[in-house]
Amino acid sequence: MSEQLPGPVQSPPPPVDVIGTIARGSCRDTRHRLHYRDGDEVRSLSLAEFDAAALRVAARLHALGVRARDRVGVMAPNRIEWVLLDLAVLKLGAVTAGIEPDRYEPSAVLAEFGLTLLFTGDAGGPRPGDAGPDSGPVRDIAQVRAWAFDSSGGPTDPSDLPPHPGYDPADICAIKQTSGSTGPPKGIEVTVASINQSLAAVQEMFDHRDGDNLLVFLPVRFLQQRYWFYSALVHGHDVTLADRVTAETTARAVSPTVVMGVPGFYEQLKARFEADGVPAGPADRGAAIQQALGGRVRYLWTGSAPAGRQVLRFFNDAGVPLYEGYGLNETCIVSKNHPGAFRLGSVGQVLPHKRIRFDEDGVLVVGSSAPVNTRYTWCAPGTSEKVFLPTGEVRTYDVGHVDEDGFLYIDGRVDDIVTLSGALNVLVPLVEERVRELPGVHDCAVFGDGRPYLTVVVSPAASPGGADRADGGRRYREELARGLTKLNEELRYEQRVYAALVAEEPFSIDNGLLNAQYKLVRGRIGARYAQDLERVYDEHRVYNDGTIGSAPVVVVREAEGQEQ
Repeated sequence: MSEQLPGPVQSPPPPVDVIGTIARGSCRDTRHRLHYRDGDEVRSLSLAEFDAAALRVAARLHALGVRARDRVGVMAPNRIEWVLLDLAVLKLGAVTAGIEPDRYEPSAVLAEFGLTLLFTGDAGGPRPGDAGPDSGPVRDIAQVRAWAFDSSGGPTDPSDLPPHPGYDPADICAIKQTSGSTGPPKGIEVTVASINQSLAAVQEMFDHRDGDNLLVFLPVRFLQQRYWFYSALVHGHDVTLADRVTAETTARAVSPTVVMGVPGFYEQLKARFEADGVPAGPADRGAAIQQALGGRVRYLWTGSAPAGRQVLRFFNDAGVPLYEGYGLNETCIVSKNHPGAFRLGSVGQVLPHKRIRFDEDGVLVVGSSAPVNTRYTWCAPGTSEKVFLPTGEVRTYDVGHVDEDGFLYIDGRVDDIVTLSGALNVLVPLVEERVRELPGVHDCAVFGDGRPYLTVVVSPAASPGGADRADGGRRYREELARGLTKLNEELRYEQRVYAALVAEEPFSIDNGLLNAQYKLVRGRIGARYAQDLERVYDEHRVYNDGTIGSAPVVVVREAEGQEQ
């Protein structure tokens, strides 16, 4: 029998129709602003100006043939034109498809997603053989700026737009892709009701309001990042658009009250503070964090990947709340820590419109009163059936547990379970979290499936060699060996790590060892260091069957990283 967990006692109130309000109405808010990076400068528009500019873009799109339920693709990095296009598409009752830049040929994207138009940017502009940037179905996103800020009227006057057809709650208004960390990205169509319900739950928890300014720097091709622009237009607060490179500079310029970031962003911020000499006292540390992020932070939001306890403590103990949550592309937000309901290490309590259970294999299954969808539209044959159940629920392939107060904990994924050659099963994310707490370790990936013991590939917090690679590397390896030996005394015997490989460069998005959400690309790490792992197991013969007496020496070596 599967473990059935009780749903909410009371049904939540009907959510505000955020998408309908934005699509059918005009925003008159001149008090609150959209701030955005424009080269080296930060510019801003009132929300009323933002809305009016989007209407002008909608008129241009309509003149080019875009109608209700048509699909418009955007394949560009963060920029003001991106969110103007998205808002304009909503004004027409159409569908925005956010596509990862520089991954696909535009012509292929047009055909695969059935797009009426595709806008490309700096990282994914038209290639040879595609239509020109000023005509045809593939267009340069830079055109959108001229459309947005040309208020001269003429044949594309917004007043000539037909009445908005309106979205039904079950209608599709967006297409999003999975991250691709477990294979080719899958495409899913998103219902209006699911967006409205998620935004209602967030508003209930965090009460974004006058005085707030939400900093968005993660790619807005991820639909949830666009939620905060919708929230600003309906709930009345500021919102700021930046990117990863300019996030901190922009924060100091606009003083956000909320920062939306993945754990990797906060890990990098913590590492820099520590390298510069972090203040010892919590109050002084909190002041330093505030200064780095503009001085007005009310709370920090994180999700998309597990946040380590050290990172969570670094900010929360300093009085700058860092709230972790959980969700998938297929489910949207499932649970979230928030003011009044926070437990370190958990991903929060389940939202009122979600329900969870664990199936007979211990896998978390999520249901929703307004599902994102009940299938992928674009995927390999048989893929949807593995994730979307006949009940409408989503099989997450995550394993976890719920404590006595209803806080959800994600312990890892089914495919994160390593079975040692002695038939011992180990959920490696739990081990990785402890290894990341060791000095000098920025990130790590644990391996050992079918092997006699666990080995960890370590992404160092800084170059272990420093000015003298040989001597510095030796000291780093010795310190890491001591740290792992001590850690093994605290771990269950099957979790103990008896060898480590120090990566020749830190894991990053650029080298493909982290995906766009800073999650480990475990398969690629394993492939890159396969020869090093093979060599360690050949030369360091330890058999961890639970009968080891005195702790054996932990071997630490520099990896060569020659991918097979």
